[in-house]
Amino acid sequence: MRVVWLLLISFTWPVLASSAEGTRIENFSSIETLQPAWEPLNFPKIEKHTRYELVTEDGMQVVKAATSGGASGLIARVTIQPSESLVLRWRWKVSNVFEQGNARKKSGDDYPARIYVAFQFQPEKAGFFERAKRKAVEVLFGESLPGNALNYIWANTLPKGEFVPNPYTEKTVMIAVNSGATNVGEWVTVERDIVADYRKAFGEAPPPIVGIAIMSDSDNTGETATAWYGDIQLNQ
Repeated sequence: MRVVWLLLISFTWPVLASSAEGTRIENFSSIETLQPAWEPLNFPKIEKHTRYELVTEDGMQVVKAATSGGASGLIARVTIQPSESLVLRWRWKVSNVFEQGNARKKSGDDYPARIYVAFQFQPEKAGFFERAKRKAVEVLFGESLPGNALNYIWANTLPKGEFVPNPYTEKTVMIAVNSGATNVGEWVTVERDIVADYRKAFGEAPPPIVGIAIMSDSDNTGETATAWYGDIQLNQ
């Protein structure tokens, strides 16, 4: 089991139950329950999970995420081919940032709020060993792993607008869209051009998007935070 865990962690992607994919993201403001539109996103060897629930906050139905020394997320499975521009827009609010948070170190790779954009794996651009590892996971779990990913984060000290590789894998690039205690406790609206960000992060046009996830995690720092996520929208 340890070998399987190492394979999964090397891609920083959890085991997911299979489900139908779509071309749109269900709004938190209009759904009655989180599932099936938003699936749990749980990681091997991390037993303590973040708690997600639909709540009314400031007159709008949103998702509240409470994390305390654990990690998990919610994912919407999609299949979307980006065109020349694809704008991701959302709003969020956090109770605090993590004092030990550091996007450049594994020990500080925690965020009170993040949006995870996963892209389709491109086997023609991968080496033999990587393809073999992915095939092993697929055979064992019946789950195809994605390829590159963008993580839009509410960072602690990483300057706003900074792009850095994830400390666990260069296949995931962290982008600080908020940083520090400025705007803590306030709703913040964020807009990002996914195509432009992918080109800057990986030097090429993006493949299809296969998942959009939210995650509040604190398993590395052991700290506590609450985040609120409003509707997440994609506009070509």
